[in-house]
Amino acid sequence: MKNQLKTIFLLGVLSALLIAFGSTLGPGFFYGFILLAILLNFGAYFFSDRIILKMSGAQEVTRNEAPELHAVVEDLAQRARIPKPRVCIIPDAQPNAFATGRNPQYGVVAVTEGMLNLLTARELRGVLAHEIAHINNRDILVSTIAAVIGAAIGYLANALSFASFFGGSHDGEGEEEGSAAGSLLFILIAPLVSMLVQFGISRTREYLADEIGARLADDPEALARALEKLERGAMQIPAETAQPATASLYIVNPFRSGGRIANLFSTHPATAERTRRLRAIGRAGQRTAA
Repeated sequence: MKNQLKTIFLLGVLSALLIAFGSTLGPGFFYGFILLAILLNFGAYFFSDRIILKMSGAQEVTRNEAPELHAVVEDLAQRARIPKPRVCIIPDAQPNAFATGRNPQYGVVAVTEGMLNLLTARELRGVLAHEIAHINNRDILVSTIAAVIGAAIGYLANALSFASFFGGSHDGEGEEEGSAAGSLLFILIAPLVSMLVQFGISRTREYLADEIGARLADDPEALARALEKLERGAMQIPAETAQPATASLYIVNPFRSGGRIANLFSTHPATAERTRRLRAIGRAGQRTAA
C-alpha cells in the first residue's frame, strides 16, 4: 500500500507540473499539456521498464548466452518465491546493476559488463540477491517511474531551451510574453524538480534490499565486499550508459563524487554505512549459529 501511494504521488507530481507549465504558456497549450500528462502517466506505469532498459542500452540475454548468470538468478528467485526475472547485460565498463519492472511478473535484472568482469561469483550472487530483493519488495515500480519522470522533465526542459534559443512565432504579443516566461520558468525549475523526485525515493529501500538480499543469499559479507568494489569502480570508471535521472535505480550511484557533503545529496546511502550494517548481520548470524 505504501509503495502504491508513492506511485500515485509521483504520477500526480508529473501531471501537476506539466499542466501548470502548459497554463503558463497560454490557453492554446493548456489542453495539449493535459493530454500529454495523461499519455505520460499511462506510459510511465505500463512501459517504464522498457523505457529504462532502452535508455541504459540493456540487452536481454538468453540462458544459452549467459548460463551461469541465469542459473544464479533462477535460484535466488526460487528462494524469494517470485517468477524468474528476465536477465539483461548493459554494455558499460562501469561496474553496476539495477532491477526494474512494475511487479514481480515483469521483473528484470540488468548488470553491466564491467560488474561481470570485476566481481567474484560469490560477490555477483550477493548483488543479484539485492536486486531480487528489490523485485520481491515491489519497490522497483516507484523507482522506475521516478526515473522516467526525471528523464521526461529533463528532455522537455532541454527541448524548450533549444526552442527558446531560436525563438518562435506566436499569435499575439501577450501570448508570446507568457510563453517566453513560462518556458524560462520551466527551464529553471525542471532540474530542481527532477532532483526532488529522486530524493522522494526513500534511502531505506536500499538498506532493506541489502538486508533481505544478504539473507536470501545467506552471505552478508559477499554483498558488503561487492558494494565496496562497486563504489571504487564507480568512482574510477565513468558511466557510459547511465543518466542522472536513472541514478537512483542502480545499486551504487553511478555518478558518486564522494565526501560527506556529496552524500547528503546522493540518491543512495553511504556505502560505508551499508557495509557496516551488512557485517553486523553477518556477526549476528554467526553468534546465533554458535
